[in-house]
Amino acid sequence: MFRVLMTALLLAGSTLAMPAHGANDPGKALHEFFESEWERGLRESPESASYRGDRRYNDRWTDMGLEAIAARQAADRDALAKLLSFDRGALSAEDRLHFDVMRWQLEKAVERQQYREYLRPVNQRGGPQTIAQIAEVLPFANTKDYRDWLARMAALPERLEQVMALMEEGVREGNTPPRVLMARIPAQIASQVVDDPEQSQFYKPFLRFPDAVPASERGALQAEARRIVVEGIVPAYRRFGEFFERDYLPHARESIAAVDMPGGKPYYDFLASTFTTTDMTTDEIHAVGLREVARIRGEMEGIRREVGFDGDLQAFFEHLRTDPKYFHDTPEALFDAYLAVSKRIDPELVKIARIIPRLPYGLRAIPDNIAPDTTTAYYQGGALDGTRAGFYYVNLYKPEVRPKWEMMALSLHEAVPGHHFQISRAMELPDMPTFRRTGYFTAYGEGWALYAERLGYEMGLYDDPYGRMGQLAYDMWRAVRLVVDTGMHSQGWSRQQAIDYFMDNAPKTLQDVTNEIDRYIGWPGQALAYKIGQLKISEMRARAEAELGAKFDIRDFNDAVLETGSVPLETLERHIDAWIARQSP
Repeated sequence: MFRVLMTALLLAGSTLAMPAHGANDPGKALHEFFESEWERGLRESPESASYRGDRRYNDRWTDMGLEAIAARQAADRDALAKLLSFDRGALSAEDRLHFDVMRWQLEKAVERQQYREYLRPVNQRGGPQTIAQIAEVLPFANTKDYRDWLARMAALPERLEQVMALMEEGVREGNTPPRVLMARIPAQIASQVVDDPEQSQFYKPFLRFPDAVPASERGALQAEARRIVVEGIVPAYRRFGEFFERDYLPHARESIAAVDMPGGKPYYDFLASTFTTTDMTTDEIHAVGLREVARIRGEMEGIRREVGFDGDLQAFFEHLRTDPKYFHDTPEALFDAYLAVSKRIDPELVKIARIIPRLPYGLRAIPDNIAPDTTTAYYQGGALDGTRAGFYYVNLYKPEVRPKWEMMALSLHEAVPGHHFQISRAMELPDMPTFRRTGYFTAYGEGWALYAERLGYEMGLYDDPYGRMGQLAYDMWRAVRLVVDTGMHSQGWSRQQAIDYFMDNAPKTLQDVTNEIDRYIGWPGQALAYKIGQLKISEMRARAEAELGAKFDIRDFNDAVLETGSVPLETLERHIDAWIARQSP
């Protein structure tokens, strides 16, 4: 899973004056519009700018006041109108593609305004209680970087007040998250209420300084940080925790289904369409999931027989979940093993692509305060200007539930040739508007990453049946998602029913399964994108192999998939069909 701020924050519309539509050069005017939109997105979402490596707004947070939100939404609508005022027919083929991508994004951003999702600003995987994590992507290279962080720290209490106002409005409107998820939040908030300011997550950058920060200034910076933690941050989180438990948690909804939220079934249909970039119905998606689960179970049975396991598939799953030989004893050993897997993958990339991204990636542990409540791993992209590498984050909480047999497929997905490979390739594409080099369509990005797990076969990395079982387990994981996400959000499934279905069909541990199901409850529709995207990319590959025969080269096909940057699946399919036609004899 690629952990990134929503593209809609970056491409939300424009409050800037519209550049004149140059009569003789409509493409130039269009690109000026693209860049004005990009700049507006950075100003309105300083966190997005920080994640992209842009330091200009590192001293502030996004304004979450209702007036500011309304202004951003009005700007979205204005931007869409301005975009549509361009004559698409007068543009080059390349610019028509850029136009279509931005139109898709802006239309979805405007359509989703009616659902007022901003009234649910907290979930178990992130929110104001985990906002300090942004420090991990900040440079802290000079004194100004530290002063910018002090400014953000000082502004944190106001940010929490804005969030509480949104949550109060959500309670009044009956627009709240499921209580079963919100029950996880108090412990996360409590982790921010510390007696020793130097134990605060906000203070972590002040534990060491680069040489560029004069020794004479360090003590004053540390003293100011401690003061802000003691006088501002800790009291603010204490108030937030009291508000959450007294005024919010009791009003969180009992239902887990998206169709029971304001907007009802049309809201869930919108989410499914947006995340998959298709017009598939949720019933169609559910049916695809059932077919895929049946297919993969058959392949798993083959592995069970191959290894000579004496028992049925359920017993084999339990064996894979519980036998100590499949697990590392300590978080340190688990981390070292992930490092070794990553080093094993890197030299094999030349077998599946001709173009290798220049940006490196590193490995980090998921922060302790969210590790119990989040997924097995995620990826954080690097800075757009190349000043910060990408990072593959792994969950070291309870190593006894992190099996060795899943590590290869997981690393292929989150790092290379999965998310790091695809996202870094896009950032390095020449002559693209900035929003295209940084855009992220879930079906494309997650579809590629799931497809990348199977590229391990071409790379010679699944060299034993347990590694292959790990790949099948991860493929099953995404197939199960189609069934349980649609089941819970549109067909009346209970949380326990979804957990049981997952456990019945995949060898992942109960810890992982429970966190996954809660993720689908808290993020309706997102999990549908993986398998739908993978199936579409695999379908295109099969078509290319059939039509090109001996001329087909997996490296050229993969490069062709990645050379568009992130796009809706329909756009990708048109591109690949044209690529096949160019390769044909």
